[in-house]
Parts: sequence; structure tokens; C-alpha cells
Amino acid sequence: MEFRKRYVLLLVVLCCFVRDISTSVTHYSIPEEMKEGSVVANLATDLSLDVKTLNQRKMRLDIIANKKYLDVNKETGELYIVEKIDREYICTTKSSFSCYLKLEVILDNPVRIFNIEVEILDMNDNAPQFRRDVIHLDISEATPKGERFSLSNAVDPDVGSNSVKTYHLSESEHFDIEVQTGRDGSKFADLILTKTLDREQQAVHNLILAAVDGGTPARSGTASVIVRVLDTNDNAPVFKKTMYNVKIMENSPIGSLVIHLNATDLDEGSNSEITYSYSLYTSEKTQDTFNLNPSTGEITVKGMLNYEDFRIYDMEVIATDHGVDSLSGQCTIKILVEDMNDNHPEISIKSFQSPVNENIELDTVIAVVSVSDKDSGDNGVVDLHIPDNMPFKLRESSDNYYELVVSEPLDREKVPEYDITFTVTDRGSPPLSDNETMTLELLDVNDNVPQFPQSFSTIRVMENNAPGALLSSLTAFDPDLHENQYLVYFILEKEIANTSMSMLFSINPENGNLYALKTFDYEIEKEFLFHIEARDSGSPPLSSNVTVHIIIVDQNDNAPVIVSPWRAHGSVVEEKIPRSTDKGSLVAKVIALDTDSVHNSRITYQFLQVTDATLFSLDQYNGEIRTMRMFSYRDPRHQRLVVVAKDNGEPALSATVTIKLSTVETAVKAYSDMTEVPLEYDIFSDLNLYLVIGLGSVSFLLLITILVTIVLKCQKPKPSKAAPPCRNSVISERNSTIADSTLVSNDAYCNVLLFPDHYSIPEEMKKGQLKMRLDTIANKKYLDVNKETGEAVHC
Repeated sequence: MEFRKRYVLLLVVLCCFVRDISTSVTHYSIPEEMKEGSVVANLATDLSLDVKTLNQRKMRLDIIANKKYLDVNKETGELYIVEKIDREYICTTKSSFSCYLKLEVILDNPVRIFNIEVEILDMNDNAPQFRRDVIHLDISEATPKGERFSLSNAVDPDVGSNSVKTYHLSESEHFDIEVQTGRDGSKFADLILTKTLDREQQAVHNLILAAVDGGTPARSGTASVIVRVLDTNDNAPVFKKTMYNVKIMENSPIGSLVIHLNATDLDEGSNSEITYSYSLYTSEKTQDTFNLNPSTGEITVKGMLNYEDFRIYDMEVIATDHGVDSLSGQCTIKILVEDMNDNHPEISIKSFQSPVNENIELDTVIAVVSVSDKDSGDNGVVDLHIPDNMPFKLRESSDNYYELVVSEPLDREKVPEYDITFTVTDRGSPPLSDNETMTLELLDVNDNVPQFPQSFSTIRVMENNAPGALLSSLTAFDPDLHENQYLVYFILEKEIANTSMSMLFSINPENGNLYALKTFDYEIEKEFLFHIEARDSGSPPLSSNVTVHIIIVDQNDNAPVIVSPWRAHGSVVEEKIPRSTDKGSLVAKVIALDTDSVHNSRITYQFLQVTDATLFSLDQYNGEIRTMRMFSYRDPRHQRLVVVAKDNGEPALSATVTIKLSTVETAVKAYSDMTEVPLEYDIFSDLNLYLVIGLGSVSFLLLITILVTIVLKCQKPKPSKAAPPCRNSVISERNSTIADSTLVSNDAYCNVLLFPDHYSIPEEMKKGQLKMRLDTIANKKYLDVNKETGEAVHC
């Protein structure tokens, strides 16, 4: 900036000097590209004008070419830059190195016009430029070295030393330049070939041409020079290999690609276009089997290939270019036909033994098998297999011959026959296989014993069964076949109490149905134990047996028998009790026995009839009849009680007993039946007190009398009188108390003798000659006997 200011001052001095010489034109010189607002000169001073009158005189500059580059400051009289000035834009022609701006300064009052000339000095602000950024040249590779080629020159808008001064070329072993000067002083360059070209080595040369001006600092411009080397047919087609080995599978479909030949020619255009053909040395068989595409060089299958017929094909292929003087190259191809796994292995059954006995010995040969495959190599190697889960194995006897032998024991009952599948597989890729199935049938051997479902069978039979009724079916199973499976059933003889089982039971020999031959009575026979045998018809026969336990099930076929209080059949029991009996006193006890078992013998007692339900209670389990309250004088003297003893069978059976109770006065005459006096009042009255005392005295005297009578009867025994036969003990009661009853039994079953008070105890019992015992019925002991006194005791 400082340099420019000094330069402007120098120009102003020069202008003043010029103005002094020529007063018609004021001349200024300024460099282009000055910044806006830069002062060029002080016009007022240079033109000898009063600055103060500039506004009044309306000082102005004439605009040139509609572009106002300069203006005057009317306050100071200075000429300054309004817009940057481009010398190349204003002076477009290069006929002159000078470029001027002509201005007129106009003032009024008085009118004066001053001519001003501003010279625009050139600056190196433009770089050289080529008319084309890319220069294309086509040079044949046959062009000799030293040949010259014209290049377009560069232009620079600047003038003088700022214009193009010289040219430079990028480094190249094939090219150089020579700078020439035109008549107008312009510079241009010629391209010179310094070394012959080879398109096959380098088809295109990329060069950079640079134009440099003489400014300070220097500026430059560049252009790309692309030299394309034109081809000549100087190269023959070449294959990648001179010898090709190709493998192809047999049975390849027609049209399959064998090989794609690709010969290359370094030339271009028609010189590089290639045609493929067989040479004269290629056999006709080969040409008939394979097709050669002359354009693409593809060799494809033309006829069927068979490895077994022909394995190797030799051919020679020539590649020829399309140049004027055509050149050619050749190669040799050997095609090897590979074996394909196209033949399935075969199985042949040479011998086969079926059926065989199930007890055949181990390692016995069942079959002989041979295998084969027409392929070769691994494709012809085969392996033979059978399923793993079979009791057989394969044993190789010789090449491709195998024996099937028994490896585990056979059992027809588990597997009656085997479907043995032989699978043969070759070792090709992918492997091929074949299979054949044969059926081995096993013959039955009597090797299984008949089996009953259970070794012990319990059969329950209801008593009173009908003779000939089916009790159960005892069937055994034999897995053998035919006669080895036919079973016959027997009852193994066993006598019980001199009775054979065959007299009691019968079995169907064919189906094992067991029948009863008689009616059973649970009270006599409760169970039977015997064996039934099942025997097959094999040779030798095999057999097994089952233990049969027959249990006779009780049926409610016996009604309860009332043994206490004892009475003759159909008679009524009569008892007497004092009217003064206390509440809760035992009046009578009903005892019934049932010869059935379990729930059929469980007896419960109920009142069937009762004169006064509020007076007596009956325990339903032990049969005790007790008073619920004391007698009053309103109660009838005679009470009638009907008790029913019922078992728990289905349907239930029962027995009844009728008891007539009569109340008696012991000391005092009873009140009238119609008089109702409270018991508490009677007890605590004076009259009742005397009556109680009197009744006690009478009772005491009566007891003494009874004891004396018993003693006398014991001293004078009478012949005993046997009671009717029965199955249960009998208890007798008298005078409203349960009297002790004496029971005597012979050795005969359940022959019981009753000894009432008016009978005497037999001498045999006293001497211990008679063994007295009480039979237990239905596993329940209700009574027992005191062997010393002969008394029957309730248990």
C-alpha cells in the first residue's frame, strides 16, 4: 500500500510537469486493480481551482461508457476510485500496450471544461490459459523418432513482460518440446517424438504442458496432452498355456462346457479380433465328440461320453487374428473322461435257509450273499450292511462274498419272523446303494411252560350255592404254537377228611372252567385248598400248576336264637318284680345267638311292644332291660314286653321273646291303682315308713326260706333230666332276677343239659368224670361255666 501511494505521488508530479508543458490535457497514470476509495490526485490543486467554490460551481465528471470508475470529492477536490478498474476488461485489444480512461471535468459559473486522461498501467494479474484444457494426439506406433507435432499455444491477457514467455513439458522418455516465437511475438511449442512408441507396452501417454509468463511473480497455466498410440498388427494371438489338461465326468449332458479358451492379442481393433479352429492334427472322432465355438473359444460336449468306451481325447486349437497380415497361435488340449458313479451296486442271494427252528445254534449260516458294482475306483468299492438291531451278523468269506450267521439266541415267542434287509452301498460321491429284503421264518419248539396269570388264586363262593355252578375260569397261557400250545387242565387229587377234591369240584379240561359239585354250608365247611395243573401237548409235555384257595362266604341263612331268658318254644316268659324296684334296676336280660359270621351275626335289640314306654329301657347292644323310673301306684300291675333280636344281614333275620312282668307287694298293701300319690311323698310319710320296715322283714324271712330249701335239695339229689338238644346255651331267670344257670355238656357237639333249681347236679360232674365246656359260636363267647359250682356266667 505504501508503494502504491508513493507511485501515485510520483505520477501526480509527472502530471503537473506535463500540465505545465501542455495545458490542454491533464494526464494521470494509475495501476489497475486499485482498491475502492483510493485517491488518484487532487484535481482542485492540479487545475488551480478554489476548493470552496466547487459545490457552488457544481463540479462534476463526465461518465464514460456508462461505467463510473472515478469521482471527485467536492469538499476536498480529490479524484478517487469508485470501482476497481480491470485493464483487460477496458482495453480488450492488444494492438497497443497503452490503456487510457478519458474524463471531462465540468464546472459552472463560469463554465469550464478540463480534459483528463488516466492511463491504466498493466499488472500481472492473469495466468496464461490454453484454448483447450485437453489436447488429443493420435500417433502410430510405427512413427519414427524425430517427428514433430504442433500443439495449441497459450494466451495471456496481460501485455509486455506479463504475457507468455516460455513452455515446459512434463518428464517423458518418448516426447520433448521446442518453443517457437511467432511474428507477433507470441510463443508456441512443437511436440517432438524422441523415442519410437509401442502400443502393447503403453497405449496412451499422458503429458502436462505448462505455459509460464514473465511477470513477477510469474504465473502459469497448464493443459493435458493425451497421446494415443495407434496399433499395428505386430503381435500374434497367445494362449495362457500351450498345454491344457481338462477333466470331465462321463455322461455329461450335451452342451456342457468343457473349457473356455481365451487367447489374447496385444494389438487392438481388427488386429486383436481372434477366430478359433481345430488344426489338421485333431481327429474326426474328437471333432464329433466336442464342439469348438470359433468366436468365443468355448469347447462344449457334442456327443455322449462313456468312460468305459473312450477315456482320453487330444486336440489342437489355433487362434488367428483379423489383421491385414494375420498372425496366429496354437495350444494343445488333453481331455480326460472321469468315471462317474452311474452304476448301482448289485446284490445276489446265493443261498437262503428258511424256515429254521427257533433253537438254532449260534454261528449257523443262514444265507450266502454276493455283491458287485460295474464302476471303477471308489465308485466300484461296495460295503454290505444289515440293520444293527437284529440277532445276525455278516461275515466276509471271500472277495465280495458274505455269510449271514446267527449271532444271538432266537425266540419265536418274541419275534416270530425277521425281515432282513441287505443294503449295499458304494463309496462314490454321491454314493449309490441298493437293497434286498428276505423274510426268515422261525419254527416253534416246545420251550415254554404254560403260565397261569397268578401262582395263587383265591375264589370266594357264597354258601348255599347251586350244584354245578361255575366258580371261576383258571386259564393258563402258552406262547408256543399248535400242539405245543394246546393245554389240558387237571385237579391234583387231595383228600380232606376222607373226601377227594374230585368229589367236590370239577374242571373242564379244555378251558379250565372250575365248577362246584355240591352245595356248601359255611357253618360246616369254610375253605378248601388244592392245586390245578395245566399241561401242554408238546413232546415232551410241559406243565405248571396254580394253588386254588376256595373260601366259603357266609350267607345270612340263620336267624338269631334267643337263649336267655329261656322258655319253651312259643311260650311266654313270666317274671315277677317288686313294685319298690329302684330306677335303673336290671329287670331282665335278653341274649340271642346267631351261628352266622361277621356282620350277619351282629345282633341288635329293640322293643317291638311295650305297655309303658316311659317305664323300661332296652340297651340295643347287650339286651339289658332296666327301669327308667320307680313304679307308682298308677302303673298297671302287669307289664307286657315284646323284644325283637335282629341280625345285621341282608335281608335281616330276627327272633322275638315276650316277657310278662308282674309287680308284687312285699310288706304293705299297695295303694289303689286309681290313686296317684307322688313317690317322694309316699317314702317320707309315716305310713310308708312302716310299710318299708315290714317289707324288709318279709323279704329277709323269704330269703332264709329259699336258702334252706336249696340246701335240702342239694343233699337229696334227683336224677337229672336232659334238656332238648340245642346249639346255644340257655339261661333261666326266675323271680325278676337273672338266676345262675348250670350247663352240662357231653362230648357230643352242642348237646347242652339245663339244670334248673329243681334238678340236682349230677354226681359225675362232681367227681370230675364229665368234662364240662361251653362251645363258642361265631367266634363270640357270650357265656362261660364255673366247673366247681356248675353256674353259667354271662360274659
